[in-house]
Amino acid sequence: MKNIIYILLICSLLLTSCKSASVIKSKQYSGIYNQNPLSVLIMPPINRSTNVEAKEFFYTTLNVPVINAGYYVIPPFLSMEILKRESAYDAELFIDRPSLEVFAEIFGADIAMFTIINKWDKSSVFSTVTIDLEYILKSTRTNEVLFTKKGVVTYNTSLSTGNPLLNIAASLINTAAIKYVDVARACNNYSFSDIPKGKYSPKFGLDREEKSSPKKFNVRLPK
Repeated sequence: MKNIIYILLICSLLLTSCKSASVIKSKQYSGIYNQNPLSVLIMPPINRSTNVEAKEFFYTTLNVPVINAGYYVIPPFLSMEILKRESAYDAELFIDRPSLEVFAEIFGADIAMFTIINKWDKSSVFSTVTIDLEYILKSTRTNEVLFTKKGVVTYNTSLSTGNPLLNIAASLINTAAIKYVDVARACNNYSFSDIPKGKYSPKFGLDREEKSSPKKFNVRLPK
């Protein structure tokens, strides 16, 4: 009987902690609601992984979920050319700077978006691509961090054919041939799924009481 009570107590504590961890958007992302930013500059991702192409995969897929959320994104290829010309291609040089006003002056951007790719590992044995990454959106006016996400995405590349042996073979082939741009797109779509809606969204200002997802995550995609 004591064991049952003990188990019920633990479950109750776990449920309470999960409930308390849930935060509404207006509290989790108060900076965005206070500043109402309009335009976003996507900085070239910081790639600390062993996959040299990861930077390109992420850079080409970051704009769509942010645009869909109602923000104006400075055209990535245009901004890339300007950043290269101004010797500002390496985002590492700016992420910890005390001021980002230069991006407001040159691009008219309210937000500078930084992405850090810490790990990008492919496993044919387990039919997965695992990415450890972080997103940091900073105000170019105040240097305040307005939005941040950090976590691990395990992208499932397994296939089901109805035959266990064929499943293994098909999954191995699929993992080897997977389009990494699809993996990057899935990561970005998930990570920005709860960003407060921008001024170009019909839900602008109406999502303040919606629940936000945790700033730290460990998720398996596709769900």
